[in-house]
Amino acid sequence: MELYLDSADFKEIEEAFKKLPFLNGLTTTPTFMHREGVSDIDGLILKLSKIVPVLQIEALGDTAEDVLKEAHRQLNLGLDPKKTVFKIPVSLEGVRACALLRKENLLVNVHLVYTLQQAYMAMHAGATYVCPLVGRLQDQGHDALALVDECVHAVDYYGYDTKIMFSSVRNNEHVRNGIACGVHTITAPYKIIKTLTDNNFTTLGTEQFVEHTRLMMVKVKETIHGGNPVVNANTVITEAIIKMTEFGFGCITVVNDDGSVKGVFTDGDLRRLITSGGREVLSKKLSDLKYNAPISIEAEALLNEAAALFKKHNVDNLLVTHNGRPVGVLDIQDMK
Repeated sequence: MELYLDSADFKEIEEAFKKLPFLNGLTTTPTFMHREGVSDIDGLILKLSKIVPVLQIEALGDTAEDVLKEAHRQLNLGLDPKKTVFKIPVSLEGVRACALLRKENLLVNVHLVYTLQQAYMAMHAGATYVCPLVGRLQDQGHDALALVDECVHAVDYYGYDTKIMFSSVRNNEHVRNGIACGVHTITAPYKIIKTLTDNNFTTLGTEQFVEHTRLMMVKVKETIHGGNPVVNANTVITEAIIKMTEFGFGCITVVNDDGSVKGVFTDGDLRRLITSGGREVLSKKLSDLKYNAPISIEAEALLNEAAALFKKHNVDNLLVTHNGRPVGVLDIQDMK
């Protein structure tokens, strides 16, 4: 099944075909061009023909001969007849023009189709594409999907060499409807095409895979940031609090004169000290306090190991060491 972009916005078209080079082609209309403020239609058509695989453009006229003349005029601009599809509104003259163009092996899309009878006449005239306008038909209260089903069935049942193009796409669900109906081509706006791979469950699953891959491949030393919050054991608690604030951590590593780790002082420790001893404790030195063995992890360890320690000990920070010396603090927020 083919997928076309439906647009006249040159920048959007360039982006779409650069990001999605598998798009089969571009459909555009005079209405789109008018909406985009296009003043040189021929110039735009030539520019578009150079960046898209297949270009579908309008060939208008009061009679079949007028349509034929306009198609030839556009080809003379320098368009490739093998990569250009002429869009013709369905009518008696329109299907006659279709037959004339097809005799010259030119490609034709008979569009603005609202009934099976119109589609049948276009198929029988040899149309390359027949294009029911689903959104517009639904706006009028009709069962557009039933028409699409009937058109696809007619092509398959009678063996017409025609592709049914699902157009006037208004939402993501329309694309699903087109696929379910078995259409041969869908043309949709870029804003709709960009949503076709979206799904919340997919997003959640991808985030989980990324997270787990990171845990298994990234080392702790690659994740820690914010410096190495370390103070000597002879530091007064008040100064330690200032250092903690400067580093932006809820803890600070206390080291002995030889650089070995004495313990970790946390904001939780501070609250407990003030509760039990009042403000006087702020004048004490860190060496006056007792410390439990800090929960630490080697800088070369993987984040997987860090995640296990966070879960096991229910803490927010881990002391990161290298050969027993403190090199930083891993915050639980760094794991995200």
